[in-house]
Amino acid sequence: MHINEHMSDKYDTDLSTGHIAKNFYRKLLEVSNILNSQRDTESFWRAITSNIKDIISWERAGITLYDSDLDSFRFYAVETSMPIVKLKCDTIIPRNGSAIGWVYEHRTIHVRPHLQIERIFLEDDLYFEEGLGRMINIPLLVRDQCLGSLNIGSVQSGEPDSENIEFLTQVATQIAFAIDHVKSYEEISQLREQLTRENAYLLEEIKGRHNLGSMIGKSEKFKKTLELAQAVAPTATSVLIMGETGTGKEMLARYIHEHSPRRHKPFIRVNCASIPSGLVESELFGHERGAFTGADQSRQGKFELAHGGTLFLDEIGEMPIEAQAKLLLVLQDGMVDRVGSARPLTVNVRIIAATNNDLTQAIVEGRFRSDLYYRLHVFPITTPPLRERPQDIPVLAEYFMAEYCRQFKRKCQSIEADTLERLIQYAWPGNIRELKNVLERAMILSNASELKIDETLVNVHRPDSGDLPPTKLKDLERARILEALERSEWRIEGALGAAKQLGLNPGTLRSRLKKLGIYRPR
Repeated sequence: MHINEHMSDKYDTDLSTGHIAKNFYRKLLEVSNILNSQRDTESFWRAITSNIKDIISWERAGITLYDSDLDSFRFYAVETSMPIVKLKCDTIIPRNGSAIGWVYEHRTIHVRPHLQIERIFLEDDLYFEEGLGRMINIPLLVRDQCLGSLNIGSVQSGEPDSENIEFLTQVATQIAFAIDHVKSYEEISQLREQLTRENAYLLEEIKGRHNLGSMIGKSEKFKKTLELAQAVAPTATSVLIMGETGTGKEMLARYIHEHSPRRHKPFIRVNCASIPSGLVESELFGHERGAFTGADQSRQGKFELAHGGTLFLDEIGEMPIEAQAKLLLVLQDGMVDRVGSARPLTVNVRIIAATNNDLTQAIVEGRFRSDLYYRLHVFPITTPPLRERPQDIPVLAEYFMAEYCRQFKRKCQSIEADTLERLIQYAWPGNIRELKNVLERAMILSNASELKIDETLVNVHRPDSGDLPPTKLKDLERARILEALERSEWRIEGALGAAKQLGLNPGTLRSRLKKLGIYRPR
């Protein structure tokens, strides 16, 4: 009878042990299935904490991940039922002197069973203040790498059962591989998004470089503007470009970038007037996943994209006043804070801003910060309106004509004399942009070898101005041709010939020389 009772007790114990083991493996399988079905590190954590609790009683569970830049650990996920919480998400724990650091370095589990008696690591006092009696730290190991730790704390003190330790070790292994997979997935998604954005910026930059050809002119005002741009280009100085709409402020900014040591780095353009006020900070400085509704993944801001290059802030006068304060901080210390992140990022960006508004008046009206104005106004450049540089209209018109000839497959060789005179006399309120639009429309409508523009397209009235230079067509054309001939030593054809410089067919240039009575001096 005694033997039978002993055998019965052993049988019951075996059944209980088998039940626990089956429960462990069932929960491990559930954890594995949950982890394999998730694609971000936030969702899978909340999905598995309840499964851990079914096996091990806990009041605090958390994941820390190692940050090599800080040589520290950051609490990435925390679940707790304690009324006092000392260690929260984004709390940073240094590697040296911490239990997490010990686990990271030794690649093995560490248990403090009696926090009320013995607290040996940096974070133990904080755990004790939360009301915990025991803390278990388990390394998150993937191959030879430790990603961080799984941390399980309970009010109950004492040594945990060996089965519980084995279960947590297995769970930590599953979590480590899941984090590794999710990080890889997130990196691929971010790289894909970044590549898409960079391709868009590359296409825009190629287009911008192509349009740099419109940075041409012979007038004194244009030459002075170009000289200022050439002087400031090699430096890292901030530039503020002022001028009317359509005067080529963005082209001048690109010109400065292309003649700077940063020309092989990105030129990123931001139109401050086109960004909704609530998204300015996210657009400029980036955001972390979950920073606001709709932020389903982290995103680089324009400052990060322009790192090492140039950031062009167009229509800076339209930037919301609250965003101006943060822009000023970035310009002062070279650090950006993504929306939703506590970790600043270092950026090396050259700022070129542009405006067609009177910023001094905006300061008086409280719409623009005076300290930001003086930070940007280190090297101001004003782009002259087209009506103040009429000598440049013929060369610009011919440049745009040649550009649209290629685009629309036209055979136009020259601009009719009356048309060119009308272009010179027009006031051009829209400046170079308006001139370009007029030429584009005219080229679409023309199939002749000589371009004529209907007088209804341009109003020939030019305001009287005593300081404007003479605008007689023949005088302007003669001076421009003679200058090209002298530069080319009177060669007409070839890569260095005058026809190439003027954008003309050599036969057309010879006809004009004859018409204008220009002959090579003996």
